[in-house]
Amino acid sequence: MHTYDVTVTTGASPETVWKLLVDAASWPVWSTVDSLDTARSAGLDPGGDDGVGAVRAFRTGRTVTGERLTEKVAPRLLAYEDAFNASLRDYRARIELEPAPTGPGTVIHWHGTYRTGPLLRWFMPRHLQKFMQGMAEGLARHAEACEPDRDS
Repeated sequence: MHTYDVTVTTGASPETVWKLLVDAASWPVWSTVDSLDTARSAGLDPGGDDGVGAVRAFRTGRTVTGERLTEKVAPRLLAYEDAFNASLRDYRARIELEPAPTGPGTVIHWHGTYRTGPLLRWFMPRHLQKFMQGMAEGLARHAEACEPDRDS
């Protein structure tokens, strides 16, 4: 079993970060994925508040991966598992949001476990750690730009 574990702190509130996480349509704006594949997604909320059971399909290059939301505790926890992904098996991830301990902001803790086939076991752990670091950093930066009181 492989793992990745990323922690990033943002100046944005947990509520602002949360709104971005539960809206699959926002992910291509702030993350390293190229687009949301609505044809392969299922159960997306038109208002941007995807619920447990929704399958969100994201395209990165030529690869489309799907994740099924398994747990949602606003504005603290979003968990998902693999719905379809040719490279990973038994994939489970959790995104946990906590108020920053030293003032306003949010600590984003994004971690997951997965298995790969023998051909990817040397490449995937390092690649996925770096990819997920980019995801968390993009979320943190974009959340700060979206913070309602940012320019007040």
